[in-house]
Amino acid sequence: MSIIHTQGLRRTFGDVVAVDGLDLDIAAGEIFGLVGPDGAGKTTTMRMLTGILTPTAGQATVADFDVTRDEDRLQDHIGYMSQRFGLYPDLTVHENLMFYADIYGVPAAGRREKTERLLGFSNLTPFQHRLAGNLSGGMKQKLGLACALIHTPRVLFLDEPTNGVDPVSRRDFWRILYQLVRDGVTIFVSTAYLDEAERCNRLALLHRGKLLGVGTPAELKAMMPGALFEVRTSDSRRAAARLRENLTGATVGLFGDRVHVSLRDSANAERRTRELLASAQLELISFRAIEPSLEDVFVSVIDAPQPGPS
Repeated sequence: MSIIHTQGLRRTFGDVVAVDGLDLDIAAGEIFGLVGPDGAGKTTTMRMLTGILTPTAGQATVADFDVTRDEDRLQDHIGYMSQRFGLYPDLTVHENLMFYADIYGVPAAGRREKTERLLGFSNLTPFQHRLAGNLSGGMKQKLGLACALIHTPRVLFLDEPTNGVDPVSRRDFWRILYQLVRDGVTIFVSTAYLDEAERCNRLALLHRGKLLGVGTPAELKAMMPGALFEVRTSDSRRAAARLRENLTGATVGLFGDRVHVSLRDSANAERRTRELLASAQLELISFRAIEPSLEDVFVSVIDAPQPGPS
């Protein structure tokens, strides 16, 4: 049975459609990722699922509670860590935890044991008397996570929790999330990092409020039609522009010093690429077939021709 279910979920702000007809079914015990660029509708979706924002249309249930009718009761069963989680910089790590324990009405009995477990769980025990304002970015995120877990939620919502966090802290943060799943918590996480999205059990690709696809990382990669090639040249930016303008039926993405080219018709792909680059006086250093990343899939789906009105 789904612990999160949405049907036709929609939210508008005046004439702007932020989320457009979202259908999701998320099983208990999953790490489910909502993936998309800034402005895709990720935060709006999360705010509706946590009962903060009322949907314009559609339905959603979380942990068996309707997000519109039962939002007060829902709060006892979910944790929510927003992009700007409300830590108090003039309180210590331990005092922040106690503050959130008071907000959630965590009973005094067992509170000390729970606090000690969360501090140990997040590797914050040595820093429990440090002011939150003096923590590093990664440590603040871990403290925010601990505060969101103080009342033992069934579902944890995390809105781009590792945005701006260094790679080592990102790795530690995900290690903690995996442990939470083993403890029975369902995690709904949004991210703009497609490499990070690979860590999720299943994903939803969101763009301009619309759902582009749902599945495991492997299933989403299988959505990509044709073949994918990596092209290295003497000038990757010029090469990408040249191929984008002249390679019929191709999706072209720029990835640092490499160009990824997706072709539905891959016959003679290298010959056509060589001819186009040579005519622009660009040297082709290497050309090889590669497995697609989620970023390749996302670029391909966004650039795919949209069906017109019937």
